Formats: sequence, C-alpha cells, structure tokens
Amino acid sequence: MIRICIVIAGIFLLIGCGDDRQVPRPRGYPKIEYPVGDSVVYNVPNCPFTFQYPSYAEIQDKKESCWFDIFMPAFNARIHCSYLPLKSTAEYNDLVRDAFVIANKINERANYMEESRITNPQGVGGLLLNWTGPAASPVHFFVSDTTAHFFKAALYFDSRVQPDSLAPIVTFIKEDIDKMISSFAWKR
Repeated sequence: MIRICIVIAGIFLLIGCGDDRQVPRPRGYPKIEYPVGDSVVYNVPNCPFTFQYPSYAEIQDKKESCWFDIFMPAFNARIHCSYLPLKSTAEYNDLVRDAFVIANKINERANYMEESRITNPQGVGGLLLNWTGPAASPVHFFVSDTTAHFFKAALYFDSRVQPDSLAPIVTFIKEDIDKMISSFAWKR
C-alpha cells in the first residue's frame, strides 16, 4: 500500500513538473495621482479674453502675443493656445477651414471624432472636437465672435500616444477644458 502511494505521488510529481511554459503576467499601469486645486483666472492685459484654468497647471508664454501653453506637469500634457485677431469674414472662414484640415489629419488615425457646438453663458460660440483611439491630440476647440476674435486650443501629451492608458487622464483634463470653455469671455 505504501509503495502504491509512493508511485502515485511520483507520477503526479513528474506530471506537475514537466511543463516549462511561462504564463505572462497581465499588463500593469502606474497609479494616476490626480491633482487637486482651484481655478485661476487667465487675464493678461494685452490679450482680449479671459478664462479659468486649473491651479495645478502652469502658463508657459510663447514669444508671440497671446500664444501660450497651459502645461500640466502631473500628466506631462499641455494645451496649446493661440489667439488671432480677425480682419475679415474670409479670414475667419480660412481659420475654420484650417481647423478642419488638422481635424481630418488626426481623424485618419483615430477611431472616432465627435463634434460639439460651443455656446457659453457669456455668448461665446465655437466648436469642440473630441477623438477616441490613437489620436495625436484627443481634444481641440476654437471659439470666435466671427468678426474680430479667434481663439483655438489643442490638448497634447509629451509622450507616446497610448489611448488605453491615457483615457482616464484625458477624461480628467476634459473637465478642466469644459470649465475653460464655460468661463471664456471676450473683454469689452
């Protein structure tokens, strides 16, 4: 009886140790620490607009007037912002056309593009573009009064585009972009 138990145990031991295949571990992603903070008002004297942006972000000025980045070091992300004064309706139409040329280039790689009209309580209007999938920039928007002012912004990450791992961060930043849009106003 003891010999039979030893033989059976030996057989199980040989069967259990015979497979050298390695099973891969599931992918792991780093924990995301979302910053907390209030909103800060962007109000520069030489720029004809104001809006609110998150206090955890930094404004990085460009050399051109009213061109700047809202840098978010916690996410290694930035919102490229630019303002252009309008001289004619044709110039406005050209800027809108340019925005759609860029959108179509991004849309070549993305899975889906969603357009939303912008109208905020201050009477500012424009268009918000959101992409899902491997888009170089997941969010763009522009606002204008169609006669004198045109402001555009685009979210970019200073890292390789990996939509599955960036999706929660994009969702978080979209809330800040929505606040930026809803608080945007032209100076009178």
